[in-house]
Amino acid sequence: MASRTSSPLVHPDERELDLFVIMSALADPIRLSIVVTLGVHTEVPCGTFELPVAKSALSRHFRILRESGLIRQRDAGTRRVNALRREELGRRFPGLLDLVLKEGAGREVAVAGAD
Repeated sequence: MASRTSSPLVHPDERELDLFVIMSALADPIRLSIVVTLGVHTEVPCGTFELPVAKSALSRHFRILRESGLIRQRDAGTRRVNALRREELGRRFPGLLDLVLKEGAGREVAVAGAD
């Protein structure tokens, strides 16, 4: 297994956050479900999400969320931990994350229970 320390995680600076990139990332139901889950829990390791996709696809979804600026990832031992970038998003786009979490909450169950 390759070491995760060989490629550092890249997170966009707060000034670089783009509303349309963020909205595009949220258009996917799997990514929306991840964001809603992170809205309820402070930090969640990648391997603990129970979503109906392969690990490789899940990794891609996390990358898209990270590169859009919605989440921050950090390595904790052998686990990669995810958290919403609440403060940065709140400063850049006031009220957006609250609206996404409110509207997305009803959709999370449908994705989590899918085959």
